[in-house]
Amino acid sequence: MAERYGRLTWFEPDALDPDQRALYDDITQTRRLPGAGLLPRSDETGRLYGPFNALLVSPAFGKAFHAAGNELRHHATYTPRCREIAILELAALRRCGFEWRAHEPNGRGIGLTEDELTAIRTGAPAPTLDRAETLVREVTQSLVRARDIDDALHAAAVAALGERTLFEIVMLV
Repeated sequence: MAERYGRLTWFEPDALDPDQRALYDDITQTRRLPGAGLLPRSDETGRLYGPFNALLVSPAFGKAFHAAGNELRHHATYTPRCREIAILELAALRRCGFEWRAHEPNGRGIGLTEDELTAIRTGAPAPTLDRAETLVREVTQSLVRARDIDDALHAAAVAALGERTLFEIVMLV
């Protein structure tokens, strides 16, 4: 019986079918973000960690999801700081240790300070973040807590970020 990774099969690279292998190759060859790399994507045998392993369960869906993730990581209009603030805020709010460990080095790599990281992790104000970055935190918090963005926050976010960037932040979250 195949080894388990949580509730899922932990896929062995040599046992992948052709569709899984194509996705595996895409995942392992995708460039990493600046500051990334402290958490490996795979173990010493090449088995993927975290969400990357899960994508192999359904290669067609996994391919689409991975492509969307690449767009959000590499081609969106938000700044790298806004991207990492949204991801880290979401990780903190959802108490997702894996996501926090995966993205905290990215946050440091793009210039988030220890005080800013601590504020995000604990839910405290972060006065050194600029207005757009603070709004990214507020939008993320609202999406998690209320599952919506009220009219006032939406208007403020559109004014500071623009409609496209706000849409991309919502999709990222």
